[in-house]
Amino acid sequence: MDAMDVYESALGLIGGTPLVRLRTEGAAAVYAKLEYLSIGGSAKDRIGLRMVEQAEKDGLLRPGGTVVEATSGNTGIGLALVAAEKGYRSLVVVTDRVSEEKVNTLRAFGAEVVIKPSGHPRQHPEHPMSFAAHLAATTPGGWLANQYDNPANPEAHYLTTGPEIWRQTRGRVTHLVSCIGTGGTISGAGRYLKEVSDGGVQVIGADPASSVYAGGDGRPYFIEAAGHFLHPDTEQDVWPTSYHPDVVDRIVPVADRRALHTLRQLARDQGLLAGGSSGTALAAAHEVAAGAGADAVVVVILPDSGRQYLSKYFNDTWMLRLGFLDGDADAPRVADATPQDGDSAALPYLNTRTPVGDALNVLRARNLAGVEPVLPAGPCPAGPDRRPTAPELAGSVTLAGLEAALQDGGATLGDPLSDHLEPPLPQFGYGEPAHEAHGTLARHPRDTAVVLRDGCAQALVTSSGLSALVPTGH
Repeated sequence: MDAMDVYESALGLIGGTPLVRLRTEGAAAVYAKLEYLSIGGSAKDRIGLRMVEQAEKDGLLRPGGTVVEATSGNTGIGLALVAAEKGYRSLVVVTDRVSEEKVNTLRAFGAEVVIKPSGHPRQHPEHPMSFAAHLAATTPGGWLANQYDNPANPEAHYLTTGPEIWRQTRGRVTHLVSCIGTGGTISGAGRYLKEVSDGGVQVIGADPASSVYAGGDGRPYFIEAAGHFLHPDTEQDVWPTSYHPDVVDRIVPVADRRALHTLRQLARDQGLLAGGSSGTALAAAHEVAAGAGADAVVVVILPDSGRQYLSKYFNDTWMLRLGFLDGDADAPRVADATPQDGDSAALPYLNTRTPVGDALNVLRARNLAGVEPVLPAGPCPAGPDRRPTAPELAGSVTLAGLEAALQDGGATLGDPLSDHLEPPLPQFGYGEPAHEAHGTLARHPRDTAVVLRDGCAQALVTSSGLSALVPTGH
């Protein structure tokens, strides 16, 4: 038996992931580093081990202690498996947008999972990072891993991921492509490769298009474990110190749709089941490789497994409902009952800060042909070129509801809409079958729904508009 196949514990199976060459267009060689083959299923295993060992060395984590972290899932899993092997308790805080598979994996490793609602600004006490800090401070023996600002995060990749890539490519790597989340992977591995190559390796970040890192407006996106979201009520936009922007030569923004279709195609064409941030990274790697030349060797890091997202990115129902799939163009779709793209009247925009008086003016102006509009109201301002995403649709308002509130004294013209929101409207993806959407909306107390395309509000659709497309008998 080869001694390299025998390990004293599961911790010996962290890292050491292989490279595999991908079939891509163009002459450049593209290799994927399959971080999801690490024992815990992601690149975060490396930092989980490094952060815990450093905390032990510094006396911050003692026998019987509790590892506490706020996470989109993967770092929590890495920490939970390390804690399980070392005999620590683990306490992990996630948002309600984290995939069900990640939550179940955390619990399988013995972690206690606290789920908090998404959409809070960083300074809010219910924000996962704020709440995790509170738990660590109030739990006897608690230690906050704080991956966002823990220097052991990028150091783990400087000491392991970077050297592995250099050795595996025999020093021929010319480009490193990696998503930016906490920034630890790209900062640590990128710094090592730049140093060992005397600056010869280019380091390229891949980022959701709306992420602040890529120069976006920070609105919500649908790729977990990547990017930097900026809530409109954030008092100060603080970037993680684990991210070292000076290491990164450039950033490639990638739209959610492109990332999701890239990862689905990778599974179907090349047998590699990778997660959402992997789709973002690979889409960027394709772009890099296309302009890199025949002598280039592009290494793209695929951080985690698609098994953690089977209920989302690989689920056609989820993809259709958010408008990431086009549906059957030969049959009536929800899109066929909505105004055409580019029609500025398709969806009026209100937000929770809009005064009641201003909202009434909009509603009355839009109340054409006796139709009573019911409009989504999101937590941040939106203009004609900035359609709110599904997570931003905080509720709805009606002309009748606001007028009634004014008449009975429950509202004033200066009140923000946030004080008078009605429940959110139903949502349909633009590619969903019209007859299915009609059946759902017919049973709903509201006659109006929001139509989503690529996760963003595109238009409003009514039951009557859908019924015109539904054949008799449906």
